[in-house]
Amino acid sequence: MHAYRSQTCAELNADNVGDSVRLSGWVHRVRDHGGVLFIDLRDHYGMTQLICDPDSPAFAEVEKVRAEWCIRIDGTVKARAPELVNAKIPTGEIEVFIREIEVLGHARELPLQVFGDQEYPEETRLRYRYLDLRREKMQDNMILRSDVVASIRKRMWDQKFREFQTPIITASSPEGARDFLVPSRLHPGKFYALPQAPQQFKQLLMVSGFDKYFQIAPCFRDEDPRADRSPTDFYQLDMEMSFVTQQDVFDTIQPVIGGIFEEFGGGRKVDQEWEQISYKDAALWYGSDKPDLRNPIKMQVVSDHFAGSGFAIFAKLLEQDGTEIRAIPAPTGGSRKFCDRMNAFAQKEGLPGMGYIFWRDQGEGMEAAGPLAKNIGPERTEAIRQQLGLGVGDAAFFLGGKPKAFESVAGRARNVIGEELGLTDKDRFAFAWIVDFPIYEKDEETGKIDFEHNPFSMPQGGMEALQGDPLEVLGYQYDLACNGYELVSGAIRNHKPEIMFKAFEIAGYGEDEVRKRFGGMVNAFQYGAPPHGGCAAGIDRIVMLLANEQNIREVILFPMNQRAEDLMMNAPSEPASDQLMELGLRVIPQD
Repeated sequence: MHAYRSQTCAELNADNVGDSVRLSGWVHRVRDHGGVLFIDLRDHYGMTQLICDPDSPAFAEVEKVRAEWCIRIDGTVKARAPELVNAKIPTGEIEVFIREIEVLGHARELPLQVFGDQEYPEETRLRYRYLDLRREKMQDNMILRSDVVASIRKRMWDQKFREFQTPIITASSPEGARDFLVPSRLHPGKFYALPQAPQQFKQLLMVSGFDKYFQIAPCFRDEDPRADRSPTDFYQLDMEMSFVTQQDVFDTIQPVIGGIFEEFGGGRKVDQEWEQISYKDAALWYGSDKPDLRNPIKMQVVSDHFAGSGFAIFAKLLEQDGTEIRAIPAPTGGSRKFCDRMNAFAQKEGLPGMGYIFWRDQGEGMEAAGPLAKNIGPERTEAIRQQLGLGVGDAAFFLGGKPKAFESVAGRARNVIGEELGLTDKDRFAFAWIVDFPIYEKDEETGKIDFEHNPFSMPQGGMEALQGDPLEVLGYQYDLACNGYELVSGAIRNHKPEIMFKAFEIAGYGEDEVRKRFGGMVNAFQYGAPPHGGCAAGIDRIVMLLANEQNIREVILFPMNQRAEDLMMNAPSEPASDQLMELGLRVIPQD
């Protein structure tokens, strides 16, 4: 017999009754029923119930066993009485009578319990992550992650992509976040960087003649943490293709992502038609470039109804250039109580409040109620109601100003309204491509033009588009939104040096600076670069959605905390003085 086990803790069933077996695992739970000991033995695969009574030669040793001890037992498989069968687990028809026991690893008093569903502070869970990971939910999440990655790989290979590995130590390249720098011992005073993404390398692969590339790539960004973002590193499905249009990329990645959600979504509906929404429309309708389309609410511009109206705040606001009033329809939200709750929400977001109108039945017909309705009069309120398609029992909320100043709050308000009114379909994965991103933006204070989005995207219209107003230039850049999260980001690349130099010139970067920062890629593009494009999909976020988790740390094996600290491994740590000396570095104490 094997030194540790003849079967796993998920394999035994009624066919094994009478067999002598050897099992190893962790003590999940110990129960004493009148001198008869029951142990739930757990391994990675499942659970088996063990039984021991004073007739067993191992009884005295079994009595000493405690939760999370790692043990090996020899025993005989017995059938459970019919009324004691546990149909919830594969081994529920049997139990194993312990004849011999060996303690493979004792466990100290536990800082957190593996058995049960108790909640523990994040600090405790991350410090003792190896115990936290023993819990059933965490095991399930990590198995899901592994299975998702395996399925992604198979789907990419099936589409004739090849997997290549790109460097982890490379040159610093500004891509929208801070680099993690690595000092060079052989070149004192110089630094490598951990790649924020394999962006330049995958483009160089296309120049090298590899037609389809993918990689499950680690990426490193020194970012502020959020619930849906790791502060240090993450993994993405990185892909690139040559001789493709934007639609070719969509047609390639959609069956991969859609197939993953169908395979692992637990029966939740997966949208088959993924609409394409311009960045401009997404901002207008949803207040976000990653809208949650499970919520049917679409915001609309209603400025005309407030211009010159009796509501002085909005009327005066609209006299300023670049301002507008937007309405958030709220079907079934037509009560003063709900309107007051949303007003309080706006105040928590730092606004004075949110104007609202709600429509109620007064017996003799519909009436528009609320402070706004009184100020603008029945004719304007009726025009608003008809534009928004609302009726009795419905409401609308209003925000005004320069769109960039209030869009994000409006988007959050839309989400809250959808949640509170039960309009958001929780049993669905809703996808949309966000397209037509502007390449440039203007700083309102300095008037300086700079890149708003990816500087390596091909401008729509090529060189000709760069001759006009920079703020009108759109890029072949796209994101895939799902349930309020950005899952995929990509672009058709700017592969022509003359267009790239012009694009950077508009943003104030001379040719010399472009060559200095991106010399490898610029030089390569001078040797017959093909048109190419691709995207990257966030593995962590995909698994987070599939696992129905709200925090990305629930699907990462060993995550950092909110302060980018690894409490288990005590990182970051102070280097030894000889390490600093060897690297020619000195740490300057911070005041």
